[in-house]
Amino acid sequence: MTLEAAPLRRRPSARLLVLDADSNLLLFRFVHKDGPMAGADFWATPGGGVEPGESFAEAAIRELREETGFVATDVGASMAEREFELQLPDGERVWALEQFFVIHVVDRALTRDAWTVLEREVMAGHRWWSAAELATTTATVWPENLPDMLRATGHW
Repeated sequence: MTLEAAPLRRRPSARLLVLDADSNLLLFRFVHKDGPMAGADFWATPGGGVEPGESFAEAAIRELREETGFVATDVGASMAEREFELQLPDGERVWALEQFFVIHVVDRALTRDAWTVLEREVMAGHRWWSAAELATTTATVWPENLPDMLRATGHW
């Protein structure tokens, strides 16, 4: 008798493509020192899980405020999405469904006032990346097709 694995829990999340006036993209550096992801070191867009009763767009607005301090009342339609298997910091494996929203900002000053304990532990820094820098970096960046995604939608 073969045991089948239980289906993965679906985890919807909103990701933010935050661009400054020069079209530089905001990415956060995640460094995991402990737990199942210990040793992981990568750059990724701000964003996070959709809470019960929230739409993807509402989650994008909330995550933008919580992770950057930037305030938006509308994020428009998502410009891309992807689905994949993801390991969370607690070790749980989920089926991630991500929708990406573009946000344009003038002021690049961030605040971490609303960061969770976990975010304070693993978010080691941030950087505004140009298209050329992102295309030539040897650092791990998620999603891996981020430059292509931005070019395909006319944002780079």
